[in-house]
Amino acid sequence: MKTLMTALTGLALAGTVASASANDVVVGGKNFTEQQIIASLTTQYLEGLDYDVEKRAGMGSAVLRQAQENGQIDLYWEYTGTSLINYNDVTESLSADETYQRVKELDGEKGLVWLEPSAANNTYALAMRQASVEETGIETLSDLAAAVNDEEGLSFAMNAEFYAREDGWRPLQQAYDFRVGRSDVKRMDSGLVYQALRDAQVDVGLVFATDGRIPAFDFVVLEDDQNFFPAYALTPVVREETLAANPELEGQMNALSSLLDDETMATLNARVDVERETIEDVAESFLKDNDLL
Repeated sequence: MKTLMTALTGLALAGTVASASANDVVVGGKNFTEQQIIASLTTQYLEGLDYDVEKRAGMGSAVLRQAQENGQIDLYWEYTGTSLINYNDVTESLSADETYQRVKELDGEKGLVWLEPSAANNTYALAMRQASVEETGIETLSDLAAAVNDEEGLSFAMNAEFYAREDGWRPLQQAYDFRVGRSDVKRMDSGLVYQALRDAQVDVGLVFATDGRIPAFDFVVLEDDQNFFPAYALTPVVREETLAANPELEGQMNALSSLLDDETMATLNARVDVERETIEDVAESFLKDNDLL
């Protein structure tokens, strides 16, 4: 009888744990400002909806993706182009919608569900100072390639990840048919790229299209006139098992996604990187302004 009661008690406790853990969500984020903001937004938003949230931000792209595939991260915001090229090895040129549909299908086979994409497209871009653009007449990446090939001695700054990515520096040079010597490329933290470009330590810098420092520092984004970069729509991605346990999460995250676009993200990023507000305060005020907190 005692054994039976113990077993029943164990089953009851197991049921309680399963029920309680249904609203447990581990939110991940990458190691740059936009991702830290979006991780904080998501964490505070879901906590306001009575989820028990653990936030694990500041991770590298590959590590974060692997953690989600392994079940250590339930939810994070990924960029469609990153999944297409880096995680699924698709190199063909696709439209923004085709990119989304392809990663939704391919990652779905891995138990990952892509929810509704936001209108924020944080694509990679190369930028120059406004004064340099006026002086050189370089406005497009084709113009830039021609200047490099004419040996005008331009220097570049970029982060180490872009330097090595399959959709990064080497294939970009191949696509636009130019070649920059290693001595003319400085690899550094993303944040330092903006400072180096602003302070004229380099001529061209790698930037993210939704970064608020672009207008703040009077940078000009060079047109990708051959459409090398795919769409990088910022999109919530959740594990299938997590969504099955919390079916209402889909509508809740889609509601948040619908509020984000390039201008919104640039403004939020600038408040952190330029105006020096805290990430948590910026996220909280956005949620309150949109009646989500």
